[in-house]
Amino acid sequence: MAAGDRQHSAGPEARRLEALWQGSFGDEYTERNAQAAEGRRVFWTTILDGLGVERILEVGCNLGANLRWISEIVPQRGVFGVDVNEHALSRLRTALPGVNAVWSVARELPFRERYFDLVFTTGVLIHQPDEALGDVMSEIVRCSRRYVLAGEYFSSAAVEVPYRGEEGALFKRDYGGIYRRRFPELQLVREGFLPRGSGWDDVTYWLFERR
Repeated sequence: MAAGDRQHSAGPEARRLEALWQGSFGDEYTERNAQAAEGRRVFWTTILDGLGVERILEVGCNLGANLRWISEIVPQRGVFGVDVNEHALSRLRTALPGVNAVWSVARELPFRERYFDLVFTTGVLIHQPDEALGDVMSEIVRCSRRYVLAGEYFSSAAVEVPYRGEEGALFKRDYGGIYRRRFPELQLVREGFLPRGSGWDDVTYWLFERR
């Protein structure tokens, strides 16, 4: 299926949050997290070992805290990141000029079906409202040939968390469980917890492979 063949109509909450992250709110997030990459090398070296991936997409890449390390393992021509914040993408292009930094909303990715060996998010699904979450996850799965990875805040029951004065902007959920229920073709192959102080922020991750 080509990118232009899909019609995902954005609801008001999806549009509101996309505008929020495109503006000064997103710019400030980028600057607060300018050092987020420190400490993440071990995770990416470990998680990618043996997967044999050559083309990777991060949805919500910001300024490249993950892509910095991935691009040391995978040739940069095969490393892609999408985001809605142009300030973050500009910083990514300056820091990693060989990486493919693309503007896109997460609910409608501009790539053909199964184009990537691995598609992942870290701290991005948590910012999706209910009306957009299904579309975002469907796009991630659609674009992956083999692996899907999510690193997000976990809660067995969905709960909204206050976030810097904004309502409806951060949700803890069982994202691994949602993937399993919505996409039976995905098989869980690895999961774990990345505690605060390890380069992460109490993040639970799930790695899935297509059956």
